[in-house]
Amino acid sequence: MRRFLRPGHDPARERLKRDLFQFNKTVEHGFPHQPSALGYSPSLRILAIGTRSGAIKLYGAPGVEFMGLHRENNAAVQIHFLPGQCRLVTLLDDNSLHLWSLKVKGGVSELQEDESFTLRGPPGAAPSATQITVVLPHSSCQLLYLGTESGSVFVVQLPAFRALEDRTISSEAVLQRLPEEVRHRRAFEMVEALQEHPRDPNQILIGYSRGLVVIWDLQGSCVLCHFLSSQQLENVCWQRDGHLIVSCHSDGGYCQWPVSSDTLQPEPPRSCVPYGPFPCKAITKIFWLTTKQGLPFTIFQGGMPRASYGDRHCISVVHNGQQTAFDFTSRVIDFTVLTEANPEAAFDDPYALVVLAEEELVVIDLQTAGWPPVQPPYLASLHCSAITCSHHVSNIPLKLWERIIAAGSRQNTHFSTMVGLAPAPPQPRARLAHELLRHLLQEWPINGGTSLAPAPPQRDLLLTGHEDGTVRFWDASGVCLRLLYKLSTVRVFLTDTDPNDSLNAQGEDEWPPLRKVGSFDPYSDDPRLGIQKIFLCKYSGYLAVAGTAGQVLVLELNDEEAEHAVEQVEADLLQDQEGYRWKGHERLCARPGPVHFEPGFQPFVLVQCQPPAVVTSLALHSEWRLVAFGTSHGFGLFDHQQRRQVFVKCTLHPNDQLALEGPLSRVKSLKKSLRQSFRRIRRSRVSSRKRRPAGPPGEVQEGRSRAERTGLQNVELAPVQRKIEARSAEDSFTGFVRTLYFADTYLRDSFRHCPSLWAGTNGGTVYAFALRVPPAERRMDEPVRAEQAKEIQLMHRAPVVGILVLDGHSVPLPEPLEVAHDLSKSPDMQGSHQLLVVSEEQFKVFALPGVSARLKLKLTALEGSRVRRVGAAHFGSCRAERYREHHLAVLTNLGDIQVVSLPLLKPQVRYSCIRREDVSGIASCVFTKHGQGFYLISPSEFERFSLSTKWLVEPRCLVDSAETKNHSRLCDRPGPEKASGRARNSGSQSDGEERRSGPVMEHALLNDERVLKEIQSTLEGDRGSCGDWRSQRAAVGVLLSCCGSVSSAR
Repeated sequence: MRRFLRPGHDPARERLKRDLFQFNKTVEHGFPHQPSALGYSPSLRILAIGTRSGAIKLYGAPGVEFMGLHRENNAAVQIHFLPGQCRLVTLLDDNSLHLWSLKVKGGVSELQEDESFTLRGPPGAAPSATQITVVLPHSSCQLLYLGTESGSVFVVQLPAFRALEDRTISSEAVLQRLPEEVRHRRAFEMVEALQEHPRDPNQILIGYSRGLVVIWDLQGSCVLCHFLSSQQLENVCWQRDGHLIVSCHSDGGYCQWPVSSDTLQPEPPRSCVPYGPFPCKAITKIFWLTTKQGLPFTIFQGGMPRASYGDRHCISVVHNGQQTAFDFTSRVIDFTVLTEANPEAAFDDPYALVVLAEEELVVIDLQTAGWPPVQPPYLASLHCSAITCSHHVSNIPLKLWERIIAAGSRQNTHFSTMVGLAPAPPQPRARLAHELLRHLLQEWPINGGTSLAPAPPQRDLLLTGHEDGTVRFWDASGVCLRLLYKLSTVRVFLTDTDPNDSLNAQGEDEWPPLRKVGSFDPYSDDPRLGIQKIFLCKYSGYLAVAGTAGQVLVLELNDEEAEHAVEQVEADLLQDQEGYRWKGHERLCARPGPVHFEPGFQPFVLVQCQPPAVVTSLALHSEWRLVAFGTSHGFGLFDHQQRRQVFVKCTLHPNDQLALEGPLSRVKSLKKSLRQSFRRIRRSRVSSRKRRPAGPPGEVQEGRSRAERTGLQNVELAPVQRKIEARSAEDSFTGFVRTLYFADTYLRDSFRHCPSLWAGTNGGTVYAFALRVPPAERRMDEPVRAEQAKEIQLMHRAPVVGILVLDGHSVPLPEPLEVAHDLSKSPDMQGSHQLLVVSEEQFKVFALPGVSARLKLKLTALEGSRVRRVGAAHFGSCRAERYREHHLAVLTNLGDIQVVSLPLLKPQVRYSCIRREDVSGIASCVFTKHGQGFYLISPSEFERFSLSTKWLVEPRCLVDSAETKNHSRLCDRPGPEKASGRARNSGSQSDGEERRSGPVMEHALLNDERVLKEIQSTLEGDRGSCGDWRSQRAAVGVLLSCCGSVSSAR
């Protein structure tokens, strides 16, 4: 029985683990999923976005972010800031009101919910009597006016949400104060608009859906004047001086109503239909804004001709004879216009149009000729094309960082630089790009609050591959995820669309004057262009990109534009096989002749796998100038310096016909996988009946009593292991190459180390090839040679998801060129090396070069989970500056994250991170070298988490309602109160404790195709394969700045 006993916990080690490991979900990168409401505070210069899941997100200056979550999972319908205060009111679709405030806690700001309220009607009243349609915060910040579907306006006192029934403005009271001819003409119906007089807080405007608009005197409880339209009312706008009201209607027109002291009904004005005379859709919202130049801005949503453009999502801007209809690729949720914030100013002087669309945030510069878009520094639209893979690179060298920024700045010439950016003097391109982005961030109009986070200690890149064949480079150093550069591989191939086509295909003289804006474009010209694997060498500037149709591109960074032909090489992975026929998609046709490339990463060689299956694994060694690639049929090695193929290895099993059907045919194999699964279950039940107990019942009872009498202290029983059935070699996709790994280690004997390539397959096989790379002086003259040296077959044939070689000090081998750049210590080549093979079911350490097993950790047998992602990371102590340990970060199919020690394979901590139902989130997870990670919580958002106590990337910011800044356009009126607090609680989580996450963090989408694939791969014992998974749509974003938020834990 002693072999079942393990030593207990070591108190010293437990204290050290607390100094090394801590789990935090810190920040959400990207665009909020399913936005439903927009709010803006001119005095705070803070933007608020509400979502259908009940989340509230606030954004100010770069790095200033807050997030709150309603207790109810109801959609936010409206968001209103209280004038001049750090408080806001939200209206949910369940008719409840919620008061939020920014309060001080620990020197930083925190968004907290203070009160909630539901408007109740008298007993027996219909639900529509209190159904809120409009919310108006009064300038006194003490009252809320609530318009309802019944036509009544209720008054609620803040902050206690106390209903003032004696101040209710009922439709009957308004009706009694109207002339006789108006009373009999119309019913009131619901309240569509509520606005306070711009100069007199004792007057409010009430607009009813049937076209009646009244100005109500709050002190005298009377109608000062009224206006009656023949069309249904949608919304109104009150001019800044209070002398003009502009109403928009359901017929696609708007009317101007002059306001005077005369209580008589003015003559009905002529309705202006901007896109008439044919029937038009309703104008749902309108702004009439004055300028110092005299001519006003007219900005409205909708109003397009119903027959020809009724399906367009447009916002039109009219000013000084210029008219543009901005055409968005997704539905417009709401919009606002940024104007002069001082209420005493004589003119509005609008300078920016902020549009919240369903899939992105678009900002238009209204002060620059042509009204160009502005590139936001946050709220990146990650899902403008579906994300298919991710790759994180830590600690980017400054030279490579500046070259990437310089290449990206040339792609952003169509964006506005806002007012106040003078032409920069001639200087090197990298410095110019840095200065340009710095000025842009200074001119970003939504710049409320102050970021207190220190500058990031290093530069990190997050690369995302997309379905349209693009790779986007994101600055992931801090809180704001900014787009630095976009690489497109479309130019290499012949497609139906010309890459030089402009977004604005419409001529200048066309009517309506449509102009496409925004980056959201979910449609791909060819699904074969999708990027599946990315590998970037940060020291040499080489980049390898692999796609859905078996294409592998090797690119290098060039600061100048160039025109050259891309060399093509074909790699036949079935060259030694007969009788196989590929049933999937065809290969992409490469563009013949020279191709023009912009500055940035430019491809110089294309390796085309045959059959053109999805590339499932990729590795690049820039020091040896080698790239390895794998598919479901095998793997190969290519010398990109000599432009020649080194070798190919077919891993296809003779019975594996599914690997020849292609990704679009894999759903058809569901019936076969179900059949195989039931056969395994049947075999397992039969074998369990045949097993006999180890001994008579008496001996078992006697052994149990002896174990109980031992009474050992500080010991615990080892967990009972599950019986794992060995997988058959005939299971589908056994030749699927899951991982590739380069290492300079001892492969043949213990005296000489040599370059090597390791490959792991879905059938639990590990291949090791010894490589002979000629020295640098003869590198172009002699070929690279490879010879298979080892082959390891795991007992249970579980898929291999990771391979790692440890040096003599049990430290993972450094990256290529890392030692040459003095960024890492040389590996210990004196002691014996060890090979770590991670399968879905267990971790196993082998001694090299004999490949004898040393240690093993059975994950599936002990816990019933399977490994989905694994990554080596180093963890620093928050107490001892120089102390650090190397461990494995492991993600399972249950959504748990574990840290496993190297090389002893001892579990250190375990945290619940992702819901087990969130298949796309688990499949999208990527670990960093410093104990952090990213995963998709929605098609448009990355959740960032940290396992380390030393570094924490989170918003730390302060918002002051009385702050005044020297701004070229804004002269804010200081508010009477001041509030600040914490941006987001990201407290730690102990081992085994499940963190309670709100719905906004865990709302992953699952479409039918992904569910079918998940069922299939689960039954085959291959969940989480990185083959042909299609991520949800995710997308693209913004600028560069180093105002991120990496805070060092103390």
